[in-house]
Order: sequence, then structure tokens, then C-alpha cells
Amino acid sequence: MKTPNQDPSGKIWNDPVFRGRVFQGVVLTALIAFFAFIVNNTLHNLEVRGISTGFAFLDQEAGFGIIQSLIEYNETHTYGRTFIVGILNTLLVSVLGIILATLLGFLIGIGRLSTNWLISRLAAIYIETFRNIPLLLQIFFWYFAVLGVMPHPKQSISWGEAIFLNVRGLYIPDPQFSDGIGFVIASIFITLIGIWFLKRWAHKRQEDTGQQFHTFYASIALLIAIPGITYLISGTTLTWDIPELRGFNFKGGTTILPEFTALLVALTIYTAAFIAENVRSGLQSVPKGQLEASRALGLKNSQMLRLVVIPQAMRVIIPPLTSQYLNLTKNSSLATAIGYPDLVSIFAGTTLNQSGQAIEIIFMVMAVYLTISLVISLIMNIYNKRMALVER
Repeated sequence: MKTPNQDPSGKIWNDPVFRGRVFQGVVLTALIAFFAFIVNNTLHNLEVRGISTGFAFLDQEAGFGIIQSLIEYNETHTYGRTFIVGILNTLLVSVLGIILATLLGFLIGIGRLSTNWLISRLAAIYIETFRNIPLLLQIFFWYFAVLGVMPHPKQSISWGEAIFLNVRGLYIPDPQFSDGIGFVIASIFITLIGIWFLKRWAHKRQEDTGQQFHTFYASIALLIAIPGITYLISGTTLTWDIPELRGFNFKGGTTILPEFTALLVALTIYTAAFIAENVRSGLQSVPKGQLEASRALGLKNSQMLRLVVIPQAMRVIIPPLTSQYLNLTKNSSLATAIGYPDLVSIFAGTTLNQSGQAIEIIFMVMAVYLTISLVISLIMNIYNKRMALVER
């Protein structure tokens, strides 16, 4: 039996399905041949110029220092170690930037719709100002015009002789725990898991009985009580390493570099402006009938926002929010402009210049950013699907 699109003559090249498969095969073959030519040509040119390929350079000694590292690092460590240090520094500023930009963006977005004329206009000015200035200029502004004019170490701004701010950064006390801290950390994780089950129980209870259980205050109490009791029982001791001026600089404590602060502040403020607009559009997408029904039920404005408006608005907010998270992560690579030791600055900068392994290093850096972006997309897609199911 012939299909409606099948040619009456029975010739196979007149079949649209067959033609489609043939064209797809031709395009795929051309793509494979194109990339095979590029790879072969690159390897040939490298061989002619006497440049070695491979990843053996990762085991060589780096020989340079890094001003900020979340793991132990010094000049004797390998290039492979610099790769890990760069990834951790990139993740640090990206994760903190996403959290802070989300909080600030939601506040500005809600303020944009406020019935208070002053709050609404201030929110509009914030959005129109910061989203229309290039991010790189904002990074330079915070680094050179704000943090760059701080006093020298001997004239540091001090709070309680424990916290010091100067042109070299912010120096804060560093907590020093004894061996029992492991039990306290374990109790925090167990408490977080318990809070997750508590929220599920409260949600099911509300669906079954209609009665609400406020998990916020209960969660705060559990987070304070259980780790606090564990701290006392385990006999963990806490001391503070206070920064102290010795010679021309401070010793001890924890240092927050001005490069890190400038980058984090600029990323947060810039991205929050876009998130605020996403929040505003999401809130305005909720039908007015929902608001009128909420008021008819006697809900307060805070309850109406938390229980009715935001859950429905999240369907509209989440997709563009994902794009902003991806942009913030990729924009963190601008750190190299002010010397913050992120992945691009350390690995695609200093390591590449010293080792000369351009292809391998660029490939690794691109793979890292691709992986981070895919993980963010996966998490946000799961969250988006969960919110959509709740909506139904």
C-alpha cells in the first residue's frame, strides 16, 4: 500500500523520506570530513614546527605563585594543580555571584512593581543604569575607582582591631577549630536533610488537611540547636586567628582580595539588573483574578506574594533566569582584566605562556565552561519541571 507522499511511479528518489535521509547523510559526512581535515592539518603543522602534543605537561612543575587558592598550592606544584586552583576560583565567584544576584534581582524586581512611587522609581533607575553599562567598565569602576583608592596598610580602616580594610584587601579573623569540628559539620548536613523531610511533611499536611506549618522558623531553630548541641557535646574548641600588622603588611587571618571583591560586586549588580526585569515580567504575567481571589480569601500581601503570585510567576521567570546564570558564569572570565586568578587567567594565561601547549589548554578551558554550563542548565531544567508539575 502506497503512502500519501509516495510517488505513483515508485521511483525511490522521489520519496521525501528517502531524500531526507540521503541529505542528512551527506551533511554528516561533510562535517566529519571537515573536522578530520582540521585535526590532521593541525597535527601536521605542529609536527613540522617541532611542537609536542599531549597532556604530559600537566605533571611539570609550575614555578609560579597564585595569590588566591582554596587548596594548598605553592610554586613547586604542577600545572595540573594550577588547573584545579583555577576551576575552584571560577566556581567560587560564580556560585556566590549567582546567589547574590538572585537575591538582589528579586528584591529589585518586586520593588519595581511597588505602589510606593519612590521605591518603584529607584528600582527603575537601578535597572536602566546598570544593565546599559558594559560589564567590563563596571569591573574597572569597582576595582580602580572604589577599591583602588583605599588607604595603605598602615592607615587601614579598622573595626574593633579585628577587621581591617585597605588597598590590599579586607582582612578578617580566621576561625580555628579543633578536631571535633567534623562532628559539627556532619550534624549540619544531617540537619539540612531533616529540614528537607520536614518541608515535605508540611507540604503533604497542607494538601491533606489545608493546615499550614511554617517551616522557616522551625528550620532556623533546628539549624542553630542541633549543630550547637553537637558542638558542646563533642568538646570542640574555637579560637580566632586575628590579622596583625607586621612590617608593611598584615599577617594572619583571612584576606579577601580586592580583585575578588570588585569582580563579585560587578557581576552581582550587573546580572541582578537583568534578573529584576525577568522577575517583574513574571509577576505581571499572573492574572489579576488570582490576586482578587487571594484578597477575597483574606490573605495578607506577604502571603499573597509567597503563596499565590511567586509560585505561578516562577514558570515565566525560570527560563530567562537560567540564561542569566549561564551569562554570569561565562562573564566571570573577565576576571583576567583585573588579575583575579580564575581559570582563564591562571591556566589559559600564565600556564599557556609558560608551557606553550595552546591547543590542549584552550580545549580544557572550553570543556570546563561547557561542563559548568550544562550542569547549571540541567539543575534549572529539573527545577523548572518540578515547578510546572506543582502548577498543574
